[in-house]
Amino acid sequence: MLPFSVLHIFFAILGLGFLIFIHEFGHYWVARRKGMKVEAFSIGFGRPIHSWEKDGVKWQIGWLPFGGYVKISGMQKEGSKEPYEIADGFYGKSPWQRIQVALAGPLVNIFFALLIFSILWVSGGRDKSFYEFTHRIGWVDPGSPLYQKGVRPGDMIDKYAGQNFRGFKDLVLVSAMEDKELSISGTKIDYLTGKKTPFNYILPTYARNVTPKDKLQTIGVMMPARYLIFRGNLPAGSPMAESGIQPGDRIVWADGEPLFSLQQLGALIGESTVFLTVEREGKTFQTKVPRVHLDDLKMNAWEKGELDDWQHEAEIKGRLQDLSFIPYSFSPDCTIENRLAFIDEEDQIRSFQRCQRCSYFNPLQEGDRILAVDGQKVSSSFELLQRLQKRRVLVVVERNPSLVKTVPFTTAETQFEEIDPSSLRTIISSLGTDAPVTSSGSLLLLAAVTPRPTGELMGTELAEEKKKIEAIQDPKKREDSLKVLQQMGQTLKIGIPLDDREVIYNPNPLQQFSDAMNDTWRTMKGLVSGILSPKYLSGPVGIVTVIQYSWLHGIKEALFWIGLISLNLGVMNLLPIPVLDGGHIVFSLWEMIFRRKIKAKTMERLVIPFVGLLIVFFIFVTYHDIARLFGKLL
Repeated sequence: MLPFSVLHIFFAILGLGFLIFIHEFGHYWVARRKGMKVEAFSIGFGRPIHSWEKDGVKWQIGWLPFGGYVKISGMQKEGSKEPYEIADGFYGKSPWQRIQVALAGPLVNIFFALLIFSILWVSGGRDKSFYEFTHRIGWVDPGSPLYQKGVRPGDMIDKYAGQNFRGFKDLVLVSAMEDKELSISGTKIDYLTGKKTPFNYILPTYARNVTPKDKLQTIGVMMPARYLIFRGNLPAGSPMAESGIQPGDRIVWADGEPLFSLQQLGALIGESTVFLTVEREGKTFQTKVPRVHLDDLKMNAWEKGELDDWQHEAEIKGRLQDLSFIPYSFSPDCTIENRLAFIDEEDQIRSFQRCQRCSYFNPLQEGDRILAVDGQKVSSSFELLQRLQKRRVLVVVERNPSLVKTVPFTTAETQFEEIDPSSLRTIISSLGTDAPVTSSGSLLLLAAVTPRPTGELMGTELAEEKKKIEAIQDPKKREDSLKVLQQMGQTLKIGIPLDDREVIYNPNPLQQFSDAMNDTWRTMKGLVSGILSPKYLSGPVGIVTVIQYSWLHGIKEALFWIGLISLNLGVMNLLPIPVLDGGHIVFSLWEMIFRRKIKAKTMERLVIPFVGLLIVFFIFVTYHDIARLFGKLL
């Protein structure tokens, strides 16, 4: 039996070959009925690997399967005869008959795409990930102008760049085509109160890395929202092992923030902060404050002496200046006396900006008494110092068996927001009090989690990656890669695999057709305007790769991509370029309007340059297809 991936590559090539076959058969079928002589029908280019003759037509399969053609008599000069002088040839027929033949191939592809979309609709649609179609934002760049306007993860997008927002692919398309400013409108949502506020902004764009190699032209929207569902099987040594999490749990809150993406969760875990329970004038509240090293703070000799005594009482080893602390001085009973200044003012600004993202942020004041650190009660200064030495993450999950069920996308979108704010407030407001509440409704507070560096969790994998980097010949590239790897090794993780929710996405066939046409139009517009680089397009190798990848995700996904490619094949062939079907239509229209035949020499002068350009374009996109393919494999 062939390997699984090889089989799917074969099916991908077969699928592309079928689309080419029906396209060329459309030309063939109409040409025969218009009395044109068809000399050859070829699937693929190059020397035939198999050929036969039937009804005066030479049928063949070329060794290069990425294309095909129907050779009709009279499409070029034969001896001394001009093409239009050959009675049963292509140009020997009327312009309208030629237009019908030229239109037949693209129209077959377009109608086939509609047929595929209809089959998918009738069969119930495709299983997709929630994040692909949601209007909710998963991560906003904290340094972006959009963030400064108050847009946060969880907020909804209605329109983006003046177009109705349909999902994450709109972010990708627009990022590749816009370079000045973008408009965005939607709704800000407070998930703790349920309050919704509309917004509408026009903001400048900037380039932001989404991966080490890829940049996104953006106003700050970096990722769509997704469900964060734990399916089971924690990796060895995971910090979540003793948290109490169970398969099917959805992480909905951590350290003061409702959660909407892996990027947001990762940023929260990486923050050096603490979540405090505080008493002020007889009332209890929660807040987030920076957790910093003592040597980042300005402290007098008396304050340092106090801390030295507390370190001794708490039996904390190490140098005093290396200990973690909060930028406040407090009395032996954990009452705030005053705020401490940072040595570097920029460190102070960055540290408090991280905390200001928290919905519970409330700056500490003189007289406030700290009752608990990350939900753990404290009663003395040395106990507080001891609690501050470890980073702990508070996590709330939704335990609802229905979350693992595949439901229509609209249902999943509604359920995404169905977390009861009062249940969440009940749990959070009880943290560090005498009567803690660990569960309310479907929500459950897990045991606090102590994150660990990636280097500890993935020691073997990082060591292997380091060996690969050390083998890089370019010293600058090697040094930069080692720095990135070192930073990765120090990044804190809680060691849990989280999956998005699978949904059924099933728009009607006309909606699928409309969306695909809209994407095609925007792509062509970007190419013509020069905003979109041709290197982002896929040639035959890229198309086969996409179909092969879709086969791995099921027959419905493969059918969708075959339909989408068929539609694009039809539309692209209608472009008014002499070497394409659209070019033949333009020649025929010109003859209808001006009542003049086009001579072979004139056609050659128009067609040959475009043939050359098409070959160059084919080589260009194939090169980038292969580069992307090997880039993923290496």
